Amino acid sequence: MGKNYVESAKLVDKNVLYSAAEALELAVKTSKAKFDETIELAVRLGVDPRHADQQVRGAVVLPHGTGKSVKVLVFAKGDKAKEAEAAGAEFVGAEELVDRIQKENWFDYDVVVATPDMMGVVGRLGRVLGPKGLMPNPKSGTVTFDVAKAIAEIKAGKVEYRVDKTAIVHVPVGKRSFGAEKLAENYHAMMEAIIKAKPAAAKGQYVKSISVSSTMGPGIKINPAKALD
Repeated sequence: MGKNYVESAKLVDKNVLYSAAEALELAVKTSKAKFDETIELAVRLGVDPRHADQQVRGAVVLPHGTGKSVKVLVFAKGDKAKEAEAAGAEFVGAEELVDRIQKENWFDYDVVVATPDMMGVVGRLGRVLGPKGLMPNPKSGTVTFDVAKAIAEIKAGKVEYRVDKTAIVHVPVGKRSFGAEKLAENYHAMMEAIIKAKPAAAKGQYVKSISVSSTMGPGIKINPAKALD
């Protein structure tokens, strides 16, 4: 462990379940790297991700964004391609982009959007984009004919969340420089979305544990019984 991590860890009591406000204040205090660290949220859910009816995924526009500039790739043709370019997408195209991704292993973008008529083409990239969490999906609003709206939301701080194989949702809620108050507003927006996305098939306690941490800092536990306090 590095010196900064050890010093930061002394500020956190591992046996305490903090309120969200307290935890986020600590996340800012324990963020001591020279760069503007990302504050990450990890939520362990009482679901079995192996079952299709217990998947948890969606997207939310964080009130204060993520603090990160996002590159958007759009699969579209004709007027929709022009619309995507006008809306600020960094990359717009069709089959030629599929070839570039397959042949050149090209991933210089953060989010992929596609119009529904392009999904037959984009589907060929499932094995490549899927594992990286880049595959367009209607549930997250990235398969749509309203590409201008999708791009605007992504640029404004729209974040996708998805439960992983271990039943945990990992998602950023902002940067250290935001301060605890703005981070708390982003946190509440994300937690409200995750709680609202509870599958009908999920039984028992839904939110099992919550923690926040900076990129290089220690994990800080939040009381799951008071997730939205």
